[in-house]
Amino acid sequence: MNHSVPWTPADSRELIDFYRRAVRTRSYSDEEGDLVRLVEAKMGELGFDQVFIDPAGNAVGRVGSGPRVIHFDSHMDTVQAGDPALWRTDPFSAEVIDGMVYGRGSVDMKGGLAASVYAAVLAKRAGLLEGKTVYVTGSVCEEYCDGVCLEHFYRHSRVRPDFCVICEPSDNTITLGHTGKVQARIITHGVSAHGSAPEKGVNAVYEMAEIIQRVEALNRRLRSTSGGGTIVLSHISCDTASLNAVPSRCEIYLDRRLRLGESTAQVRGELDALVAGKRASWEPGTLRRQSWTGAELVYEPCHEPWKIAEDAPLTRACNAAYETVFGAPPAGYDFWDFGTNAVVPVAMGVPTIGFGPGAYKLAHMVDERCDPKQVEDACRFYMQLIAAL
Repeated sequence: MNHSVPWTPADSRELIDFYRRAVRTRSYSDEEGDLVRLVEAKMGELGFDQVFIDPAGNAVGRVGSGPRVIHFDSHMDTVQAGDPALWRTDPFSAEVIDGMVYGRGSVDMKGGLAASVYAAVLAKRAGLLEGKTVYVTGSVCEEYCDGVCLEHFYRHSRVRPDFCVICEPSDNTITLGHTGKVQARIITHGVSAHGSAPEKGVNAVYEMAEIIQRVEALNRRLRSTSGGGTIVLSHISCDTASLNAVPSRCEIYLDRRLRLGESTAQVRGELDALVAGKRASWEPGTLRRQSWTGAELVYEPCHEPWKIAEDAPLTRACNAAYETVFGAPPAGYDFWDFGTNAVVPVAMGVPTIGFGPGAYKLAHMVDERCDPKQVEDACRFYMQLIAAL
């Protein structure tokens, strides 16, 4: 077991102050600039060895210069807060109520961000970096483009970590993996005609109607199958010459989530079956965004599910860190039912694991809130993990 790394009340106060400042700093997707500059300034103030903002707009800090590279990533963007009147307190107040910090991003995921920033510099001060380099990233546009920001970071910095920790909320439970995802568009092709003579055209919406029923039936089959995932129609639109015309084109957007044992090849077969016999085709659900710096982000949402082994060196190091911080071995592990930036390091073959403060079921919700003690404990866990690797 590792010896416990020193932790002081002053460390707690500084960490939670920074965490709350981050929550107060609005950082919707593609609008993260103010938070990036806050993180950059804090890293510089704390004494990181290198601090920069990469071309995609990610905040990057480095401590140490050893050959073993450990990377902690937290995304900085949040979803919209919605109507403030529905919240118990202003969604950007970071007010503490009944011991919980309230605000958009308090769970997803400014606690993990603050904890990783402080863990790296406290590990440096404690002399834990011999033979190690630790990178901490505050990454952009994760809510729309899982992992694309990390593709930019790795390409620009030429960093290839030996280990990666995704600081997404897990209620401070070691998380071994997450579901896969395929997003796709189905397009039906009709023939336009005047609304007074619909028999002269082919209605693309009617062509889509049976496909929609097939999607619903596929989801029922998946849900009734042990280990099956889900599929949902998340958007629909059509093109028509006017409100007096037969629609010539209809498009739906599908979100397919994959459980362990399912594959993206399997999903391609499902999509082929959905359009079979119809005037229809499907294509990948590629998304294009522009980061706050103007960088072009292209996201191809096609990821296999993944899980790190329970006896992997990174998992064993996490177990040791957990026992040191919490006084007992982990009672179990978690597996996220959503996607994260982990898809990029996992695809690169980098051992990757998840751990972060906050209950993820509170993410994206009105009255999002997190226990600041979990943020402190996550920071201590990250420090111990640096020591253990």
